[in-house]
Amino acid sequence: MERKRTNTEKLVITAILIALEVILTRFVGISTPMLRISFGFLPMVIVAMYYGPIWGGGAYALADILGSLIFPTGAYFPGFTVSACLTGIIYGLFLHKRKVTVGTSLAAVITVVLGINLLVNTFWLTIILGKGYMAMLPARFVKELLCVPIDTALILVLSKATRQIYRPAA
Repeated sequence: MERKRTNTEKLVITAILIALEVILTRFVGISTPMLRISFGFLPMVIVAMYYGPIWGGGAYALADILGSLIFPTGAYFPGFTVSACLTGIIYGLFLHKRKVTVGTSLAAVITVVLGINLLVNTFWLTIILGKGYMAMLPARFVKELLCVPIDTALILVLSKATRQIYRPAA
C-alpha cells in the first residue's frame, strides 16, 4: 500500500531538485547572450511530473529567481521567470498523472520549445539586447529544433528511471 506524501516531504524533495536545477543550469550549461544549452530543465520536469503544474511552475520560477540572485550572469529580468513558471506549468499539464509516452513527452517538449523558448524568450531577448526579433529567430530556431528530440528522449529516460526509485502517492 502506498502512502500519501506530506507537503513537507514534497517541499524537501522540490527544494533538492531546485538546487540541482540551479547547479545544472549555471555550472553545467553553456550560455551565450542569445542561447543557453543545459540540462537544468530535467529536475523541474520531475517536480512537474510527480507533483503537478502548480508545483512545477512554482519550483521553476523559484529556481530561476534563486539562480539569478546567487549566481547572476547579468541583470535580473522578470520575463524569464514568467517563462520558467509557464514551462513548469506546461510540463505539469502534459506529464502529471499520465503515462509518459513518446507522444506526451514530445507534445510537452514541442509546446515548451516553440511556445516558450522560441517565441516568448526571443521576445524577452529583444527587450534586453535591443536586437530585432526576426534577426534573432533563425539562430534560436535551429538550436530549439535540435533540442526537441534530445529533450524528448531525456524526459522518457528520466521518467523510466524515476519511476523505479520514486513511487508517487495515490
